[in-house]
Amino acid sequence: MSANLEPLKKSFKAQMLEAREQAITASVNRLLSEKGFDAMTVDEVAAEVGIAKASLYKHFNSKEELACAAMVQAIQKAQAYLEDLNVQSAANTEAELEGELTSVALHKLKASTRWTLQLKLAGQMPTLPSHNSSLRASLMASRPYMDGLMKVSDLLGAWIVQAQKEGFINAALPPITVLYTLYARACDPVVEFLKMSELHSNEEIIEMVMTTCFDGLMVRKTKTS
Repeated sequence: MSANLEPLKKSFKAQMLEAREQAITASVNRLLSEKGFDAMTVDEVAAEVGIAKASLYKHFNSKEELACAAMVQAIQKAQAYLEDLNVQSAANTEAELEGELTSVALHKLKASTRWTLQLKLAGQMPTLPSHNSSLRASLMASRPYMDGLMKVSDLLGAWIVQAQKEGFINAALPPITVLYTLYARACDPVVEFLKMSELHSNEEIIEMVMTTCFDGLMVRKTKTS
């Protein structure tokens, strides 16, 4: 008997169920980004996917499970992006950054923040309430979400510490404070306010938010002799 057994192919029914769950998760992701958790309803999700509410409950038992599935997808997407960014930047040196006064670590932090803002402006970043015990319990109980969150935090945390050692981020700030500040860009209301004003392009909004995040609001005046 051959030891090199090919993996069993999924049945047509299994493929259909998987495709439906992906459609449900994509719908939840969009609605969470557009309306938020509290305003989103299970009926809306079912209607958008084109299935009965009872059919939706065959896949997910509650609104919290729907949101958790969207967050698992989001955190796995973020992890894949950061790991790819880490590999791409591994061969970079300070000289390869075109002589900019920056570091590889800071470059990666800025790139990841820019990516987050791009997703948010494209309506692909789910927004969840900060205080919801049942939703928090669902997320904490999700192994894929917690594993992904830890890996993302470890990557960003290492870059933050490195950028602080190099003098590009305020070393007086605890790294966890910097990490949460960067995470907050994923739910920054300033982005929505600027977009609703219709006064700026998406790229202009990203540049303004990036400037306030990394450079601050104060004008640094140079001393004159």
